[in-house]
Amino acid sequence: MKKMLLVALFLLQVGTGNLSFAAENKNISKKIENNVNQNNNTIATTENGKIQGFIQDGIYTYLGVPYATSERFMPPKKLEKWNGVKQTVNFGTYFSQDKGVVSARSAWFAGPDLKMSENSHNLNIWTPALRDGKKRPVMVWLHGGGFRSGSSAENYFYDGKNLSKTGDVVIVSVNHRLNLLGFLDLSAYGEKYKNSANAGIMDLVASLEWIRDNIEEFGGDPNNVTIFGESGGGAKVLTLMATPAAKGLFHKAISESGAVEEMGMTLLPEKTTRRVAELTLENLGLNAKNVDEIQKIPYEKVMEATEKALAKTAEEQGYKNVLTGQPGLDWAPKLDSYIPVEPVGEKYSEQSREIPLLIGTNLTEWETMPFVLSNNKVENKNTFTNAEIKKKMREKYGDRAEAIAKEFKKAYPERKAVDALYVDALLRKQTLKTTRLKADQNGAPVYSYIFAWDNPMIDGMAMSFHTAEIPFVFNNIDKVEGTLKGRGKDAYKLAGKISQVWINFARTGNPNAEGLPKWEPYNRKNGTVMIFNDKSEIKHKHDEELMRLLAPGYNF
Repeated sequence: MKKMLLVALFLLQVGTGNLSFAAENKNISKKIENNVNQNNNTIATTENGKIQGFIQDGIYTYLGVPYATSERFMPPKKLEKWNGVKQTVNFGTYFSQDKGVVSARSAWFAGPDLKMSENSHNLNIWTPALRDGKKRPVMVWLHGGGFRSGSSAENYFYDGKNLSKTGDVVIVSVNHRLNLLGFLDLSAYGEKYKNSANAGIMDLVASLEWIRDNIEEFGGDPNNVTIFGESGGGAKVLTLMATPAAKGLFHKAISESGAVEEMGMTLLPEKTTRRVAELTLENLGLNAKNVDEIQKIPYEKVMEATEKALAKTAEEQGYKNVLTGQPGLDWAPKLDSYIPVEPVGEKYSEQSREIPLLIGTNLTEWETMPFVLSNNKVENKNTFTNAEIKKKMREKYGDRAEAIAKEFKKAYPERKAVDALYVDALLRKQTLKTTRLKADQNGAPVYSYIFAWDNPMIDGMAMSFHTAEIPFVFNNIDKVEGTLKGRGKDAYKLAGKISQVWINFARTGNPNAEGLPKWEPYNRKNGTVMIFNDKSEIKHKHDEELMRLLAPGYNF
């Protein structure tokens, strides 16, 4: 399921389009370098030693803070203490991955130019104050890119300053091991490799342990931690909800466009993960007797071997790419003693019962994401005649076209008929299943949303694509304003509301915010969902019949 090869595209590490913000960022860095040695007020004391950050717009900022260390394929270990003051004024490295999957360049995906390393256990912190005795909610961002790629700072709109300042909250973003470094299952080759298939999740647990032990120094409350993430980050949220080692380390959860079967909702079985490892060793000319040599082989060579192993395992065991339907398998955590139950199989894990959940998707997700990533000219839906719309509907949906058109109109009466061509079912149906199963626990509440704001990029064809909500969540419209073609005012207004929803949920477990309609928790009877748009509204079971038509046979 090389499914996340495409899902990983949304992380796009290096962008060139948002040049004004990039230039501004370089100027900020120079100011930091000139100021950092003069401002001892930014020195914080962690359990490992002192660190020095900087203050920007009233927010204390610490970048590239180390939280653990590890050897290849081994569990993370606590850091040794250091003497002196460690400078944490620049983003750290991010974990090794194939930069070849990144091809798009645009202002939307602009980000700092960072370096890769196998030693990248680091995190970033934004906080309004140090050691002031306040108990601020802590919001921990888990980046996307599936379990294959990405980083905590790949996009400028991951910056936590605005959200921290808006909500008087502590924001933390985390790097952790990915792909073969985080998920190659060598457990068949010795006790020391027992947890190699879940090393990436162990890193996330280690980061949450570091937050528990240190965050009070940064004005945060270790007893009020929310994990939130988008796409692969949302999948990591669901996975952590079922990971015993993470129990008690966070108290609320937000999953944005992250519910995917065999990728966070459910995990890979041992027969699959061990087969990938077996084929990897064969490709490297290794066996059980000399398996330890894999720790010395250059990362790029091991990566090449694992890519072939993933492809062959997919062919043998019938895995399909979720986007293309072609044979494909990608990295994901393993169901084993470390994560002993499916996060969202036919029910939620019991340990998640008392964790409130906010979960949702974007209206068009991957239906319009290819337009954002493509350099090719895109047909403009607003130029289609009625006859062309009907023809395209038949081409896409076959004999279900007329029924889908009717149900789409019922679900979204304010939208144009042509938009039925782009409504997402891929992530929406799985998120709907996940939401329902959480509600069935009759424990902590679950709140459902759909982000439906139309981004004006590509002559309006971007719509609410995969990742489109992130700058709204972080209240970082200023980072992407140049792409909004006159819709900046609307975006700022909606971002103020959405970011406040995330803040309120992190603070109390209730997302209701001023300027939005009253929002009740979801259950199967009411089917309550918040539709975020210029005029946000609450709907009830509005798209269930539509999803049944778009995804016949899927049991949600």
